[in-house]
Amino acid sequence: MRLGYNTNGLAHHSLPTAIRLLDSLGYKSVAITIDFATLNPYDAGFEQQVQEARELLQELGMRSVIETGARFLLDPLHKHEPTLVSPKSAGRPRRIEFLRHAIDLAAALESDCVSLWSGILHDSIPRDKAIARLVEGLSHVLDYAERKNIVLGFEPEPGMLIDTMASFAELVDAVDSPNLKLTLDIGHLHCLGEVPIADVIRRWGESLVNVHIEDMETGVHEHLMFGEGEIDFPPVIAALHEVGYAGGLHVELSRHSHQGPAAAKQAHAFLAPMIAAVE
Repeated sequence: MRLGYNTNGLAHHSLPTAIRLLDSLGYKSVAITIDFATLNPYDAGFEQQVQEARELLQELGMRSVIETGARFLLDPLHKHEPTLVSPKSAGRPRRIEFLRHAIDLAAALESDCVSLWSGILHDSIPRDKAIARLVEGLSHVLDYAERKNIVLGFEPEPGMLIDTMASFAELVDAVDSPNLKLTLDIGHLHCLGEVPIADVIRRWGESLVNVHIEDMETGVHEHLMFGEGEIDFPPVIAALHEVGYAGGLHVELSRHSHQGPAAAKQAHAFLAPMIAAVE
């Protein structure tokens, strides 16, 4: 597996600066969260920025994934909205269009996947209708991804329609596509009590295309620095190695940008020895 870092934890750095920083610390992959200042597909200089990022990643031999969790890029007033479970009238086509841009970006950068999630259901409709709405929107994204030969890593997220591994299994049963894979967040599993985490990894190992990692406490969805939460990490790393996971293990500390370089250095010092011990 390749140790990586999410740019949402380096929000005060330009993307080229962040990539070079991570390379200097020993990271081998970068999870690029598209945002206002990071490969924004609506920015006039987007194409040039993509070319520069592609050349830099190739120069440094770093892999990437594309993350689509920017908080206010599509709606300046409402976090993460609109989503794949929003009504059409509330902007669901805008989310689908954005995800197509993300897929184009992944193709240009030769990224491992595009990572995405369902969104929070705000209107009162039955669950089966909400799932149908998600499947309908996701099918458009998957059709485009298949044409571009890009894999989607779907992330169960606390508080969203697809939050647990059981609900992810429900989605997989409703969608027939080899391009639908799994982004697994280690902290989310612990937060929602889906333990032992190693057993979840073994159950879903063949579907893994992206892994997020951070510390967390049970029942509290707050991404913490390693050692500040409750997770026992050596069994997690061992299980990822056991299932043959060879993708990016991306540290996600989205609230640590104010101390980004120090946080990235601390996270690498914590995880790198564990990875080396099993490889």
